[in-house]
Amino acid sequence: MFKRYFLEELGISKKDFFIVFDLLLNAFIWYYMTLSTINNISSNLAFTDLQTLIVLAVYYVAITGSSIAGSILSDKIARLHFLYLWMIFGAATSLLPIMFNNISIIHFLITCVLWGVSFGVGMPSCLAYFADCSLVENRGRVGGTIFLITMINFLPVAIFFGSLRFNMTANYMILMIWRVLGLIVFFLLEPEEKFSSEVRKHISFASVFQNRNFVLYFIPWLMFCLVERFEEYVVIDYLKTFFEAEGFYIFVQMTGLTIGSLFAFIGGVLSDWVGRKRIVILGFIALGLAYATIGIAPTILFFWYLYAIVDGIAWGVFFVSFILILWGDLSQLGAKEKYYVIGNIPFFLTGITQLVSVPYVKIPASSAFSLASFFLFVAVLPLMYAPETLSEKKIELRRLRKYVEKAKKVREKHVEKGAEG
Repeated sequence: MFKRYFLEELGISKKDFFIVFDLLLNAFIWYYMTLSTINNISSNLAFTDLQTLIVLAVYYVAITGSSIAGSILSDKIARLHFLYLWMIFGAATSLLPIMFNNISIIHFLITCVLWGVSFGVGMPSCLAYFADCSLVENRGRVGGTIFLITMINFLPVAIFFGSLRFNMTANYMILMIWRVLGLIVFFLLEPEEKFSSEVRKHISFASVFQNRNFVLYFIPWLMFCLVERFEEYVVIDYLKTFFEAEGFYIFVQMTGLTIGSLFAFIGGVLSDWVGRKRIVILGFIALGLAYATIGIAPTILFFWYLYAIVDGIAWGVFFVSFILILWGDLSQLGAKEKYYVIGNIPFFLTGITQLVSVPYVKIPASSAFSLASFFLFVAVLPLMYAPETLSEKKIELRRLRKYVEKAKKVREKHVEKGAEG
């Protein structure tokens, strides 16, 4: 069963699957652990909300800038060598705060910059390796499977890591050990270069934006990230003010995380079955309706439960579609790093918008939710003109193959019944 699922259904060898799984699992969990550590240090230093946002903005800018630099360096350094150096650098910087006797704001900002670089510089090559290992027609299922397993592993790690929030030295040690474990597994699996340097194309960032299909998917993704970042603190303030329930907000977050993990897998499977475009459009429409309902009736708790569920579904579908699948589909052979780095910039850089939205922009909650709904519906318009990145022939062939398999099973049952008769 294992062999059939991974070799036949996913269209990827077990070795390649475990290599990309190790890279993505190790990187994503390390990212969320560093983010949690940054919040814990900010709390220990008694930062205000604005100061914490500034620190996070520094972290996001470091990720973005280093990702751009990493995609440029990937043209000059062999990918596997670059990935090894990336993981070693991450392990080394994990222990950086231990060097400071008493961590000050300056030390903290230096740590945030180096942690951002440690994550961002290698992510374009990591995601490009994932795309090169997976077939276009099976990329959704491979990405969805990896993301689901990653989130299943993330929950116990997050609980354990959160229990150590007051022992920062232990946090730094865990960060280092986690990165080293990923490096060891990567080395033992003996990865291979997918393309030689001669095959790789050296393209400019401007040429990526000249790709009309890329832009038609990039604009809705950017609008979604802006809306979600802007609405995050509006949701927090509203729940605390009107429901006096910080625990309910945590429930909303956990519900979104759980449902999102499941629907990342479901969305990945469906995107290989009916195409990426249809799934993404449905996600925008569903989330727009969810914001519209809480905009109309923000005091009715039922609509908040509905919002938590739909928001989780949308995040799961969008994460696997925009972070893992679409930029790999749209990119050229040997030039995936630049597509991935530009495509994923909104996920990190839009965090800076909270610096403006939280302290300065004061919009009534109902109006904010209605605006969010409006912009999400507007975001669907570019998608109407975007092409399907999965070949319609491959979609039809998969449907035909499934139909033939079902017909064979029905025929076998009838043959067995005839033999018994």
